Amino acid sequence: MPGRYPVTFGEVELLRDLDRQDGWMLSKDDVPQSYVDLQDPTYLEFDYVRLMADVIDLLPEGPLSCVHVGGGACTIPRYVSATRPGSRHLVVEPDGLLVNLVREQLDLRSVPKLKVIVKGGREGTATLWDDCADLFVLDAFSGATMPVELATEQYMGDVARVLRPGGTLLVNIADGKGLAFARRVAATVGGAFRHVALLAEPGIMRGRRFGNLILAASREELPVDLLTRRAAGGLTQARCVHGDDLTRFLAGAAPIRDGDAVLSPVPPPAVFG
Repeated sequence: MPGRYPVTFGEVELLRDLDRQDGWMLSKDDVPQSYVDLQDPTYLEFDYVRLMADVIDLLPEGPLSCVHVGGGACTIPRYVSATRPGSRHLVVEPDGLLVNLVREQLDLRSVPKLKVIVKGGREGTATLWDDCADLFVLDAFSGATMPVELATEQYMGDVARVLRPGGTLLVNIADGKGLAFARRVAATVGGAFRHVALLAEPGIMRGRRFGNLILAASREELPVDLLTRRAAGGLTQARCVHGDDLTRFLAGAAPIRDGDAVLSPVPPPAVFG
C-alpha cells in the first residue's frame, strides 16, 4: 500500500507510479532510492540503473553469483534474475525494517535465490568468502550521499578479495560541480582493479550538474568498445571514459584511505525539487 513507513534508520515512503500499473517508487527523506515494476523487472526507471544494466548485459552469458551492498527495493537483483535465470544474490543491507517492508510490500520473496544479510556494508562484506562473486554491486547511500567508509582503499581491497579473478565491480557515485569526490573514488577503485571505466550522462561527466556516475572495474579487460556504443546509443545517451581519457579525468586525484577527512557530496536542494 502507498504511504509512509517507519524503518530502522528513519522513515521511507512508497509511491505508486500512476503511469505503470505495477510500478513503485521507494524514497527516503524525499530522495528517490529505488524503482521497481513488480510485473516487469526489466523495466528500469533511473538512468544510472540502466547504465549498470548495460555493463551487466555485456558480461559472459549465463547465471551470475552476485553480491549487492545496499538493498533498497532490490532493483538490480530483480533485473539480473529476469535476464539471467539461475543467478544467485546476496544482499547486504543494514536496515532490517526496510528489508521486511520490501519483502512484504514489494514482493521480494518472488526473487529466486536471494538472501539478505542485515549488516553494514563493511561488516557484511568481511563475512563473505574469497572468490565467491561474479558481480559486486556497490549502491549504498545514506539519504543522497554515499558512505565514505565504502569508498576507501581498505574496503576496495576487501571487495577485490570477494570477486573472482574475472569478476566485475559496479559502483554508484553521486557528485556535482568539479567531481572531486568521483575522481577520488575512481582513483581508489583503480588501485584495486587494473581495468576501470566511468559512465555518466555528458552534463554530469563534465560536472555541470549533480547526478550519478557509474564505475565499472575488473582485474580483466572490460568490453569498453561495446560498452561505449551501448551507452551512447541507449535512452540515457551516456559517455564511457576509460584508458588515457580516464587518466586525464583523474588529474592526479589521490585514493581515499580510512581516516581521510573526506566528505561525500550533498546534492543541492533543487535536485529533488
